[in-house]
Amino acid sequence: MIGIFLITHGSLGESLVQCACHVLNKRPPQIAQLGVSGQDDPLDALPLAREMMKLVDSGRGVLLLTDIFGATPSNIALKLIVPGQVEGVAGVSLPMLLRALTYREKDMETLIAKTVAGGRDGVMLMKAARDAQG
Repeated sequence: MIGIFLITHGSLGESLVQCACHVLNKRPPQIAQLGVSGQDDPLDALPLAREMMKLVDSGRGVLLLTDIFGATPSNIALKLIVPGQVEGVAGVSLPMLLRALTYREKDMETLIAKTVAGGRDGVMLMKAARDAQG
Protein backbone atom coordinates (compact mmCIF):
# COMPACT_ATOMS: atom_id res chain seq x y z
CA MET A 1 0.00 0.00 0.00
CA ILE A 2 1.30 3.44 -0.94
CA GLY A 3 1.43 5.86 1.98
CA ILE A 4 -0.37 9.21 1.91
CA PHE A 5 1.23 12.29 3.47
CA LEU A 6 -0.55 15.65 3.43
CA ILE A 7 1.49 18.83 3.88
CA THR A 8 -0.87 21.79 4.06
CA HIS A 9 -1.47 25.21 5.52
CA GLY A 10 -2.58 25.17 9.14
CA SER A 11 -5.14 22.51 10.03
CA LEU A 12 -6.42 21.90 6.48
CA GLY A 13 -4.69 18.52 6.23
CA GLU A 14 -6.08 17.30 9.54
CA SER A 15 -9.56 18.48 8.57
CA LEU A 16 -9.35 16.58 5.28
CA VAL A 17 -8.17 13.44 7.06
CA GLN A 18 -11.03 13.72 9.57
CA CYS A 19 -13.56 14.18 6.76
CA ALA A 20 -12.15 11.13 4.95
CA CYS A 21 -12.47 9.14 8.19
CA HIS A 22 -16.11 10.20 8.41
CA VAL A 23 -16.87 9.22 4.81
CA LEU A 24 -15.03 5.88 5.08
CA ASN A 25 -16.26 5.23 8.64
CA LYS A 26 -12.69 4.43 9.74
CA ARG A 27 -9.24 5.96 9.84
CA PRO A 28 -7.24 4.70 6.87
CA PRO A 29 -3.82 3.22 7.64
CA GLN A 30 -0.57 4.82 6.51
CA ILE A 31 -1.82 8.41 6.40
CA ALA A 32 -0.26 11.42 8.11
CA GLN A 33 -0.46 15.18 7.85
CA LEU A 34 1.77 18.12 8.66
CA GLY A 35 0.31 21.60 9.00
CA VAL A 36 2.59 24.58 8.41
CA SER A 37 2.15 28.32 8.17
CA GLY A 38 3.45 30.81 5.65
CA GLN A 39 5.89 32.07 8.25
CA ASP A 40 7.51 28.65 8.69
CA ASP A 41 10.87 28.22 7.04
CA PRO A 42 10.63 25.15 4.78
CA LEU A 43 14.16 24.13 5.76
CA ASP A 44 13.22 24.12 9.45
CA ALA A 45 10.15 21.90 8.85
CA LEU A 46 11.97 19.53 6.48
CA PRO A 47 13.51 17.19 9.12
CA LEU A 48 10.10 16.70 10.78
CA ALA A 49 8.47 16.11 7.39
CA ARG A 50 11.09 13.46 6.55
CA GLU A 51 10.46 11.66 9.84
CA MET A 52 6.68 11.79 9.41
CA MET A 53 6.96 10.50 5.85
CA LYS A 54 8.84 7.43 7.12
CA LEU A 55 5.83 6.60 9.29
CA VAL A 56 3.59 6.07 6.25
CA ASP A 57 6.11 4.42 3.91
CA SER A 58 5.91 0.63 3.96
CA GLY A 59 8.35 0.36 1.05
CA ARG A 60 5.84 0.92 -1.78
CA GLY A 61 6.29 4.69 -1.81
CA VAL A 62 4.48 7.79 -0.63
CA LEU A 63 2.13 10.20 -2.35
CA LEU A 64 2.47 13.74 -1.04
CA LEU A 65 -0.63 15.91 -1.24
CA THR A 66 -0.34 19.65 -0.73
CA ASP A 67 -2.71 22.56 -1.10
CA ILE A 68 -1.24 25.47 -3.10
CA PHE A 69 1.68 24.99 -5.47
CA GLY A 70 4.43 27.50 -4.75
CA ALA A 71 3.47 28.06 -1.10
CA THR A 72 5.43 26.85 1.93
CA PRO A 73 3.74 23.41 2.18
CA SER A 74 4.47 22.60 -1.46
CA ASN A 75 8.03 23.91 -1.14
CA ILE A 76 8.57 21.38 1.66
CA ALA A 77 6.95 18.63 -0.42
CA LEU A 78 9.16 19.43 -3.41
CA LYS A 79 12.25 18.73 -1.30
CA LEU A 80 10.90 15.27 -0.42
CA ILE A 81 10.12 14.09 -3.96
CA VAL A 82 12.07 11.09 -5.24
CA PRO A 83 10.72 10.23 -8.72
CA GLY A 84 8.93 6.90 -8.77
CA GLN A 85 9.13 6.51 -5.00
CA VAL A 86 7.84 9.77 -3.48
CA GLU A 87 5.57 11.81 -5.74
CA GLY A 88 3.57 14.97 -5.10
CA VAL A 89 0.27 16.47 -6.22
CA ALA A 90 -0.84 20.03 -5.42
CA GLY A 91 -4.42 21.25 -5.06
CA VAL A 92 -5.60 18.72 -2.49
CA SER A 93 -9.34 18.48 -1.86
CA LEU A 94 -11.59 15.92 -0.21
CA PRO A 95 -12.56 14.30 -3.54
CA MET A 96 -8.85 14.06 -4.42
CA LEU A 97 -7.95 12.54 -1.05
CA LEU A 98 -10.77 9.99 -1.23
CA ARG A 99 -9.66 8.95 -4.71
CA ALA A 100 -6.06 8.61 -3.49
CA LEU A 101 -7.18 6.43 -0.60
CA THR A 102 -9.23 4.28 -2.96
CA TYR A 103 -6.45 3.57 -5.46
CA ARG A 104 -3.30 3.32 -3.36
CA GLU A 105 -3.08 -0.45 -3.70
CA LYS A 106 -2.24 0.16 -7.38
CA ASP A 107 1.12 1.32 -8.76
CA MET A 108 2.30 4.91 -8.27
CA GLU A 109 1.55 5.97 -11.86
CA THR A 110 -2.06 4.78 -11.63
CA LEU A 111 -2.46 6.34 -8.19
CA ILE A 112 -1.28 9.73 -9.42
CA ALA A 113 -3.58 9.65 -12.46
CA LYS A 114 -6.62 8.64 -10.38
CA THR A 115 -5.81 11.20 -7.67
CA VAL A 116 -5.52 14.09 -10.13
CA ALA A 117 -8.71 12.96 -11.90
CA GLY A 118 -10.50 12.82 -8.54
CA GLY A 119 -9.59 16.42 -7.83
CA ARG A 120 -10.56 17.56 -11.32
CA ASP A 121 -13.81 15.57 -11.42
CA GLY A 122 -14.75 16.81 -7.96
CA VAL A 123 -15.16 20.37 -9.28
CA MET A 124 -18.50 21.01 -10.93
CA LEU A 125 -21.15 23.67 -11.24
CA MET A 126 -24.25 22.74 -9.28
CA LYS A 127 -27.59 23.78 -10.72
CA ALA A 128 -30.73 23.98 -8.64
CA ALA A 129 -33.60 21.77 -9.74
CA ARG A 130 -36.53 23.78 -11.07
CA ASP A 131 -39.82 23.23 -9.34
CA ALA A 132 -42.88 22.13 -11.33
CA GLN A 133 -44.18 25.73 -11.42
CA GLY A 134 -41.02 26.68 -13.37
